[in-house]
Amino acid sequence: MIFHSSRRFDFFGYGILLFLIFFIVLPVLTVFLWAFAEQWFYPAVLPTKWGFRFWSLVLARPDVWAALVTSIELSLTVTALSAVICLPAAYAFARMDFPGKSTFMLSFLMANAFPRFALIISIAVLFLSLDLVGTFTGVVIIQLLNTLLLMIWLPTAAFKAVSREMEEAARDVGASAWQVFRYVTLPQAFPTIAAALLMTFVWTFYETEGAWLVGAPRIRTMPLLMMQMINNQLVVQYGAVLSVMLWVPSLAAILMARRIIGGDTFAKGLGG
Repeated sequence: MIFHSSRRFDFFGYGILLFLIFFIVLPVLTVFLWAFAEQWFYPAVLPTKWGFRFWSLVLARPDVWAALVTSIELSLTVTALSAVICLPAAYAFARMDFPGKSTFMLSFLMANAFPRFALIISIAVLFLSLDLVGTFTGVVIIQLLNTLLLMIWLPTAAFKAVSREMEEAARDVGASAWQVFRYVTLPQAFPTIAAALLMTFVWTFYETEGAWLVGAPRIRTMPLLMMQMINNQLVVQYGAVLSVMLWVPSLAAILMARRIIGGDTFAKGLGG
């Protein structure tokens, strides 16, 4: 029985491994190869000429750097505002009772059950009357709305999971409400909150629908610029170079979070 169970587990593990290779590793590897390929013709398995010519062409464009700065500014602004607005709300949802609490929590989920594109169009029509279309503020608001589910539900679950016995023990020895929150509640909830903040930053950095419908044509982010370059110039290398550039900020954010927060703590926040 143990032998058959082990074989089934092995088959499942190999299946997962093949899935990851075909649907994640190979596409990512192909993009990296195209980013440094100056010539690549069928049936060659690898590029026939390597180089940085397309990197030079892309990096020489001022609109690329402007779009990168805009994307980083948008992601930092949305993440900061989302933390200021959503974390106190999440604490209230986790620890307080008030009328309509369940309905409010469910509303964040229901808003994401509708087709996002149609919902953003409806909001864009409203923004048009408020002169928010084509503005940095308008894109921040639409992307902030997209983060509510993530930044409310995850921290709410984290605050609910905090040990009440430890908080009561701290109060019994004379700790104030702020000291209990600072030294007992926040350290236990922090891994999940950090993971939610990082996911919000990455999610906002790659968001396209809201930035396009509300921000175009004056606000142009890196994903929007990549789509425009691919549509207007059918050169695979342009899209590949921009894709690699898009990975850099999110990869840097993840590595920084792991270094500052700690690998084990960060993994707990992601459910590991």
